[in-house]
Amino acid sequence: MSKSPITIEVLETMDAIDRRGSFAKAAEELNKATSAVSYTVQKLEEQLDITLFQRQGRRSVMTPAGRLMLDEGREILKTTARLASKAREVATGWEPRISIGIESLLDYNRFFNVIQDFLKAHPSIELDIRECVLNGGWELLEQNQVDLVLGSPGPVPQQKGYRALQIEPGDLVAVIASKHEMASQLQDGQTLQHQLGSVRRVISHDTSISDIPRSAGFSNEGKTFYLQNMDQKVAAIMAGIGAGHLPRHRIQSQLNSGELIALGEQQAPQPEQYLAWKISNKGRGLHQLSQQLTTAFCNSTQD
Repeated sequence: MSKSPITIEVLETMDAIDRRGSFAKAAEELNKATSAVSYTVQKLEEQLDITLFQRQGRRSVMTPAGRLMLDEGREILKTTARLASKAREVATGWEPRISIGIESLLDYNRFFNVIQDFLKAHPSIELDIRECVLNGGWELLEQNQVDLVLGSPGPVPQQKGYRALQIEPGDLVAVIASKHEMASQLQDGQTLQHQLGSVRRVISHDTSISDIPRSAGFSNEGKTFYLQNMDQKVAAIMAGIGAGHLPRHRIQSQLNSGELIALGEQQAPQPEQYLAWKISNKGRGLHQLSQQLTTAFCNSTQD
């Protein structure tokens, strides 16, 4: 079998040219001479008898054949990067990268304080943080898109091989903006029960795709307004679009100022939330990080 002219070096060169827009800038990124980058591409074009790049003004733009090769080649580059990471993990026990799914209701300040302490002790480990809502975290964990989830709601999926610890419950508050046209009416308990169904409910999308999505909040009656994340939900409710449940730690200042009004009789039951990871994951970094998160979020629930 003849040796393929398509090497990792060639794919990295093509990737750099495409991202940077020119051979010169790619050479700067790769710490090579521009002539060396040009030679690498020209040699591959001669060996394959195709054109990979063409000039458009000052930019080097890929031909359709070049685009096909790079699109497929980037998958190869990702695979080789994962292979190198796995090899280092096997050799040292410390994974180079940890992915975390964090529920949007969580106190992010508290979370990132833990992350900062972890990175001080392990600066070489790369962290990838994803926001998730409801079933979205469990789905990411099952599909190995994250190594750990924090704040995902119960119940814990069974027979998935998860180690799950219940964390301290959040404090959700049903609120409406004081400038909402029905805010004054809803402050009265009796009126609240009759009128709440006519107020638009502001809801965050469940980020799961393959699982059956679910929602949490008050009455399913009336109009709904769906959003992608908690920041958008806070802003929408503040704008007077509707009512919904928000974490108290996100809106305490608005409650204090009167910009938001708590609908006292509509407080949601505080959902069970969990810190979880797959038992089969033996990485030392994950073990250390899960211990620190357990100390920060689970202590009072384990007493």
